[in-house]
Amino acid sequence: QGQLMESGGGSVQPGGSLTLSCTTSGNTVRRNCMGWFRQAPGKERERVATSTRLDTPSYEDSVKGRFSISRDYAKNTLYLQMNNLKTEDSGIYYCAAQNRAVCVPSDPWPEWGRGTQVTVAS
Repeated sequence: QGQLMESGGGSVQPGGSLTLSCTTSGNTVRRNCMGWFRQAPGKERERVATSTRLDTPSYEDSVKGRFSISRDYAKNTLYLQMNNLKTEDSGIYYCAAQNRAVCVPSDPWPEWGRGTQVTVAS
């Protein structure tokens, strides 16, 4: 297991773009299912996108066509490219990992980063 650390959050206007990064200290990117989650104030945390060890992505309906999850094995980094951002995309974004190569979203996610804030506002 490795520690996860997110970066890349910030404030943008609707329609803007951000790229989030999640760096790991171990072999998590090479071996594990990883995902991005977000939590808005007063709301439950929700899954945004997941990626299997072989970088096969899966997205929640609200972000399909706008967000892209990917990983760089050499840099031990998971990315979330976010385009055409909407105000409802605001929240704290977390990366997480499962102890398995293929994602099973309902299974536990034992590794978490501390999150990075994304604010989309005019």
